[in-house]
Amino acid sequence: MPRRKRKPSRGSWLRSDDPEDVEKRQELARLLAPHEMAALGSYYWEGWARDEQLPPGEAWRTWLICAGRGFGKTRAGAEWVRDVARNDGNARIALVGGSLAEVRNVMVEGDSGVLAAAPGALAPVFEPSLRKLTWENGAVAWLYSAGEPEALRGPQHSHARPGKPRRNSTSTKRMR
Repeated sequence: MPRRKRKPSRGSWLRSDDPEDVEKRQELARLLAPHEMAALGSYYWEGWARDEQLPPGEAWRTWLICAGRGFGKTRAGAEWVRDVARNDGNARIALVGGSLAEVRNVMVEGDSGVLAAAPGALAPVFEPSLRKLTWENGAVAWLYSAGEPEALRGPQHSHARPGKPRRNSTSTKRMR
């Protein structure tokens, strides 16, 4: 089945070289206060993300980013988590990685993690001892290790954001 072409993101005009788009951006810059311009440049993910880093436009159940180093997979995942939490106060999100250290160091506290992607006023509260992020609107994300799969049994999650699959994991070794 041929893949449908993705509709351009709302921010694609920010990257366009079309003279009409350049003129629109200059007009926008004149209308915005300096702090609004700074926020647009820093926190408007749809504006500066590549279209391939944004979730599919149509309904989806699984979204896979299969790309190399430097593509922005971690940031895309963090921005997706932030967007889900910001727009759904009832969201219960599972952040799953190869180890708890990986989830914490990369997905939560890393340079492209959830905390780095969240502007100051909209940042979640991170409680490392509880392995939990809590947003002001009530959305919650819990940290899980793939090494403890039983921990995922029981809690009800509305969303999940797994990390990259581990190579040479113990489950792979067992199958050989």
